[in-house]
Amino acid sequence: MQLVFASNNKNKIREIQLLLPDAIKVLSLEEIGCYEEIPETADTIEGNAVLKANYITEKYGYDCFADDTGLEVEALNGEPGVYSARYAGEHKDANDNMDKLLLNLKDKTNRSAQFKTVIALNLNGGQSLFTGIVKGTIISEKIGTNGFGYDPVFVAEGYDKTFAQLTIEEKSGISHRGLAVKQLVEFLLAKQ
Repeated sequence: MQLVFASNNKNKIREIQLLLPDAIKVLSLEEIGCYEEIPETADTIEGNAVLKANYITEKYGYDCFADDTGLEVEALNGEPGVYSARYAGEHKDANDNMDKLLLNLKDKTNRSAQFKTVIALNLNGGQSLFTGIVKGTIISEKIGTNGFGYDPVFVAEGYDKTFAQLTIEEKSGISHRGLAVKQLVEFLLAKQ
């Protein structure tokens, strides 16, 4: 089975490929000749995943899946949420985003947060959604060099290391994206 993953984020693509069985071959946007920025104009994480998947299916004709992920912080009423990638501005800089987050949490005692990933799958004319959530805490400084996005400031429940201190394999086994991809894989394997 061959599916397009509607992303140009090489970190994300690597993470996803690690989680998929060999029977499922993933094509990147680059591999199908899609170089444009897919609009993410929905006001929910689910909405953006659907927008991206539909864009590829409608414009390029491929079965595909797309994900959108957000960090939802309790003390900030769910911020940055759907705006996680551009929390500190349209330039989408992870360090600036983390700096803004840490500044906004400076005087807060509640540092509970969750990562949420929604995957929209367009397959054979139908659409399915898969959601993965991992709860945790935002620490007060960046620790670790692995991963991407908010990984250096997020510690999952039951762990004492940030996502950025875990190997990609360790993170994939417990992450929000890993949980959503696991549901996706079970669904795809049941279809074969």
